[in-house]
Amino acid sequence: MPPVFTGPEAGALPHLPRLPRRLRAEAPSWTETTDVCVIGSGVAGLTCALNLRRAGFHVTVVTKVHIDDGSTRWAQGGVAAVLDPHDSPEAHARDTRIAGVGLCDSAAVDVTVTEGPQRIADLIHLGTEFDRDPDGSLQLTREGGHRARRIVHAGGDATGAEIQRALHAAVLRDPWIRIIENAMVLDLLTDARGHAAGVSLHVLGEGVEHGVGGVEARAVVLATGGLGQIFQSTTNPSVSIGDGVALALRAGAQVTDLEFVQFHPTSLYVPGTPGLGGGSETGGTELDHERIPGDRQSTDAASRTGGDQQPLISEALRGEGAHLRDFSGDRFMVGVHELAELAPRDVVAKAITNRMIAEGKAHMWLDARHLGRDMLEQRFPTITATCRSLGVDPVADLIPVAPAAHYSSGGVRTDLHGRTSVPGLYAAGEAACTGLHGANRLASNSLVEALVFAQRIADDLAEHKPSPGLPELPEGEGTVCSTTSRAPLQEAMTSGAGVLRSEASLEATAASLTALGDNVSGRPRPATWEATNLLTVAAAVTAAAHRRRETRGSHWREDHPEAADAWLGHLCLSISSDGELDTTWEPIA
Repeated sequence: MPPVFTGPEAGALPHLPRLPRRLRAEAPSWTETTDVCVIGSGVAGLTCALNLRRAGFHVTVVTKVHIDDGSTRWAQGGVAAVLDPHDSPEAHARDTRIAGVGLCDSAAVDVTVTEGPQRIADLIHLGTEFDRDPDGSLQLTREGGHRARRIVHAGGDATGAEIQRALHAAVLRDPWIRIIENAMVLDLLTDARGHAAGVSLHVLGEGVEHGVGGVEARAVVLATGGLGQIFQSTTNPSVSIGDGVALALRAGAQVTDLEFVQFHPTSLYVPGTPGLGGGSETGGTELDHERIPGDRQSTDAASRTGGDQQPLISEALRGEGAHLRDFSGDRFMVGVHELAELAPRDVVAKAITNRMIAEGKAHMWLDARHLGRDMLEQRFPTITATCRSLGVDPVADLIPVAPAAHYSSGGVRTDLHGRTSVPGLYAAGEAACTGLHGANRLASNSLVEALVFAQRIADDLAEHKPSPGLPELPEGEGTVCSTTSRAPLQEAMTSGAGVLRSEASLEATAASLTALGDNVSGRPRPATWEATNLLTVAAAVTAAAHRRRETRGSHWREDHPEAADAWLGHLCLSISSDGELDTTWEPIA
């Protein structure tokens, strides 16, 4: 019998798979000891590691592939912070709260907008080279939802790559930061007090094929990034499967706001990419080359096929004046929102999806031709080069765009110091839910959040200096899923829990996940551990999306199209001792 929910419109959750409390794996055959183990090597993980070193800790950073293979280097737009004397933290906070549609944690918002400018200064001190005007001042741009220019950027549209470069170089200069690459973290190790005491992990190429090791630590920081790979079409790299959320759930930690998955409105549409609408017929169709009058859209892209990661067309391009158009050439965002193309991302994604369905098309168009060659090639060199590599020249052509899973506003629940509900376990970046984003992340608030809370975690650990505990051996055999579950899981999540959701579509998704969860015949290895993490995260997202019977922010229920005051609160999820997903409701005071 599924657990009963006690929040608004109480009732039973759909039947979901029984989830493991640990992954099946061999006992660690080797161990090493550190003060703090940081999982992830993006902006949150590396910034936290550097801050911890300044506090005097020895740090081990564990990363799934190579140090630069996470989401940070793909960030194009920039970092949001108040750096213009005509702007204010209060204005940044107001824009953040508007985008969050009533669910932002006020304290988290105030902390981020107040401390953000100093964290930008820290990056500059580390050697990050942001774009500047001829007089030496930082160049600032606008993105969707911002009513002021407060986005600092680098390399035009290569901000994440520049930040990653600077952080990577700083980490390499410190001999007391140990980097373990090509390592998949499996489960949290705890001591007799129930405090985090390290992690078990598997290092590819080390020892026997399926051997695992352990890193013992006083504290563990999850900075594992997002979960976009639970969908067929995402801007996230292949490593972004929600490892941190899955590990935290198995460890007994709470996660929250997982229903709020932000779909970026404008990923570069590549033919063969599955659609994101709830059962719409727009997905997976070939690129329609019907032209807008005056357009010379290239047909070269028609021969390309999509990959696991969709190229991102940054919101900053719309911030500089690019327009969205339908197949009749109309700017369909005009009249939908006062900010038109610069409306919050959920508004734009929904409008594009609705227009795709209405016109029976697999994408809409982004028109940047009027910006001119100089602007496009100098301000947006990465986007321009990516488009051209796929046969689309933004200088002369319309850019085919469609929504793709981009960012999870929810994650492992933390307080203002990055602490989770498990003592000694912290979380930062996209893996965490600090409460900043509410129901929808404001553009370019993610990097600044990671910077602010990475510093706060280091400060908290420096103040409290946790004592080391001896890890206890985990109980039970554990579970892993078959690798064959990955593709059907992504298909089920895309069709039933994507941009468009309803009770019927989410229950169909839950049924598919339950069937996939019955197949636990896989042998312990990275592919089956990943499949199990994907199933855990997908089940949690589906449960939260089914429970929230309203449309708010990036969560859109076709059968409940309006926001409701009764749903001003947070859905918190955890895994019970018998593997059931428990959902609790916390209203906002």
